[in-house]
Amino acid sequence: MAYVVTENCINCKHTDCVEVCPVDCFYEGPNFLAINPDECIDCGVCVSECPVEAIMADYEVPDTMTSFIKLNEELAAKWVKSNIARKKDGLPDAEKWKDVPGKLSQLQVELEPSPA
Repeated sequence: MAYVVTENCINCKHTDCVEVCPVDCFYEGPNFLAINPDECIDCGVCVSECPVEAIMADYEVPDTMTSFIKLNEELAAKWVKSNIARKKDGLPDAEKWKDVPGKLSQLQVELEPSPA
């Protein structure tokens, strides 16, 4: 079992969860966080820290969001250099996007290139 970041995180990206993670298994994209399932130790401390209730155990993910299980794995691998362990401010429009359904089309997966 691992924990999964789901749709509510898109365009919100609060990072309260990363600060409590004992193994730093969160990875940051432009408007979403992902959990690496191979690093997650299933402690669940991140769940209650998420202000938009975007994190849940993989076995609790609703049928309509099961794609997020694989998506977390893929994005954590893609964003491997974007491991995040400290809290940052959420996105500026986070409150506006908090309970908007169907945000998957809003997901941004490409990271900005690192300055040379």
